[in-house]
Amino acid sequence: MSAASTEPSAPLPAAGSRVFFQGAPGVSCVSSGPINGEDPVQKKQGKVTVKYDRKELRKRLNLEEWIIEQLSELYDCEEEEMPDVEIDIDDLLEVNSDDERASKLQESLTDCYKPTEDFVRELLSRIRGMRKLSAPTKKGL
Repeated sequence: MSAASTEPSAPLPAAGSRVFFQGAPGVSCVSSGPINGEDPVQKKQGKVTVKYDRKELRKRLNLEEWIIEQLSELYDCEEEEMPDVEIDIDDLLEVNSDDERASKLQESLTDCYKPTEDFVRELLSRIRGMRKLSAPTKKGL
C-alpha cells in the first residue's frame, strides 16, 4: 500500500458551507443536524427557484435513450461512433402533421443505409401526446 492511499481523497467541506433550502412560511421540518440560531443567513444560502415536471422529464429521458438505442442499431455502431444525427423532439412537436414530422425525420436520417420507416413510425407514435418542454418556471424571487 502506498502512502498516497492512506490520505483522504478530498477534503471535507467546512461546517459553514452547508446549503439549506427555505421552506414555505409556516411549514417546519425536522433537521438531521444541529442548527444554532446564531447564523440566520446560513438557513437562506440556497433556495429552490425552479420547478420541473419530473414525470414529463422522465418520459423525455426514456424516449431519448430509446432513440439512441435505435440509432445505434440503424447505423450498426456505438453512440460514440455514430454520425451526427440531430433529432429535436421539441421541433417535431411543433410540426402539425405526422407527415411533416416523418419528412423531417427522414431528412435527419439520409446517411443511414438501413430502412428507417419502422423507426420513424415508432418514434412518431411515442411522441404522440407529449408536450414541448417549456423553459422551467421560476417561483417568485
